[in-house]
Amino acid sequence: MDPRIDTLLLDLGGVLIDVDYHASARAFSYLGFSDFDALYSKAKQDHVFDAFETGALSPAQFRHRIRELLCAPITDAQLDHCWNAMLGTIPQERIDLVRRLKQRFRVLLFSNTNAIHVPAFEAIVARTNGIAHFKGLFHGAYYSCEIGLRKPDPEAFHHVLMQHAADPARTLFIDDSMQHVIGARSAGLHAEHLELAHEDIVALCRRLDLL
Repeated sequence: MDPRIDTLLLDLGGVLIDVDYHASARAFSYLGFSDFDALYSKAKQDHVFDAFETGALSPAQFRHRIRELLCAPITDAQLDHCWNAMLGTIPQERIDLVRRLKQRFRVLLFSNTNAIHVPAFEAIVARTNGIAHFKGLFHGAYYSCEIGLRKPDPEAFHHVLMQHAADPARTLFIDDSMQHVIGARSAGLHAEHLELAHEDIVALCRRLDLL
């Protein structure tokens, strides 16, 4: 690893918090909506999720659009429950990892997420890890739905780093999505692809001698 690195920029979903994208499809199927995978593809093509992740759609607008795509009534509570079903927990060793990394680096978080998931995963972390203020775990934490920018747009990376006067050339970005890694590299950051089938973030940090 480049010894000049002084900033780490971490993804959230898959890197810190466990995510099971199929869990939302299963939750919808329990309510009788068995084609959520097809819905997800259609909605993605329709840019519904991108718009929700950048705050262009409010939670109410997002729910309305999902109801239209489902062509069936579903309450706000049911929809939120199904949508949040993909969210797992953050193993305590990853919380401990962040705290250890902060002793050597400026540690930032940048997540493509939305206004329904944010309170849900913050509540999970409060309940399971005893952390009432999740953002306070980092030197800075940024959600795409709050800043109006999302990965892999180079402008999104520059915006986040600019808040801390961080140099892209001295920043290492870690994400489990290759397209986001490519976007970070195009923005001038060092970037590592976390291949979850082979290792987790703790093993990656050990391999890169970040601890």
